Amino acid sequence: MRAVVFHGPGDLRYEDLPWPTPGPGEIVVKIDAALTCGTDVKTLRRGHPVMIPRLPTVFGHELAGTVSAVGAGVSDLREGDRVVAANSAPCGACALCLGGRANLCEDLLFVNGAYGEAIALPPRLVRRNVVPLGRALSAARAAFAEPLACALGAIERARLERGQTVVVFGHGPLGCLLGMVAASRKARVILVGKRGWRFERVRALAIGECVDATASADVVADLRAVTAGRGADVTVDATGLPEVWQQAMAAATRGGTVVFFGGCAPGTTVPLDTRRVHYEELTLVGAFHHTPDLIRRGVELLESDALNPDGLLTHRMGLERVREALELMSRGEALKVLIEP
Repeated sequence: MRAVVFHGPGDLRYEDLPWPTPGPGEIVVKIDAALTCGTDVKTLRRGHPVMIPRLPTVFGHELAGTVSAVGAGVSDLREGDRVVAANSAPCGACALCLGGRANLCEDLLFVNGAYGEAIALPPRLVRRNVVPLGRALSAARAAFAEPLACALGAIERARLERGQTVVVFGHGPLGCLLGMVAASRKARVILVGKRGWRFERVRALAIGECVDATASADVVADLRAVTAGRGADVTVDATGLPEVWQQAMAAATRGGTVVFFGGCAPGTTVPLDTRRVHYEELTLVGAFHHTPDLIRRGVELLESDALNPDGLLTHRMGLERVREALELMSRGEALKVLIEP
């Protein structure tokens, strides 16, 4: 089969590999749709020791497809079933899994390989994080289940209530998904981004109000101006930039919640206004990854049409153009690229 293989930072190769065969407890999924992701862009640039612990490996992690072969011992999936496969599987037995925090599993198994014609999924993933799809849901939309699950987890960490104001810093695909989830819960959504083609595309999607961070020297003051001086009930960073983490804290109202969703580079630190955190009772929370429950809820939202991310797809390409797709994203010239093997 043809696949895009990651050999290390900057080293992405389009190669011929053997067609996978399933071992005991495994399934092979013929990939019908894969999506590019900002994490792929960052990983291509600098690697990722957690998500990609071994090299070389087939790249990509957002996919939907059709079961083409089933290994011994698999009884609840058959050839021809349409499925979404998450990119990780928790152990289900550690203290964090048993405490409902499977995203923080002490032995979280990551799986890559969306940018190929097919993928063999390991037994733990088959047991815990493969979700059958109905006939009506397209593979292209179903592939959004993984990033949507991450966005769902972040909004739940915020304990968002109907009618609250949410400011999302970052107008990339995950910033948009965060805004869509918040809007589906009847919150007022304000997306903060930088002017340009992508900003205008996001504005046209009407996810929420859009604020240009480059329009003035003080975006926090701009945000307070559009929230009657209060600030936002919930702020979410979806950029992974330390200066934006600071803006997210500064833009929160008294008693507000700040969600750090975008991961900064290793070793990054940010200053903290301890007076505000203490006397104004700010809640500061991290948000990482997803759980099997969130993956299933993401699929339910997509199947019910309660949330439609199709407008985030700006390009369609074949496997041989994955590097080009990631370069478009890196330059801010694409939101999501649909890769169709």
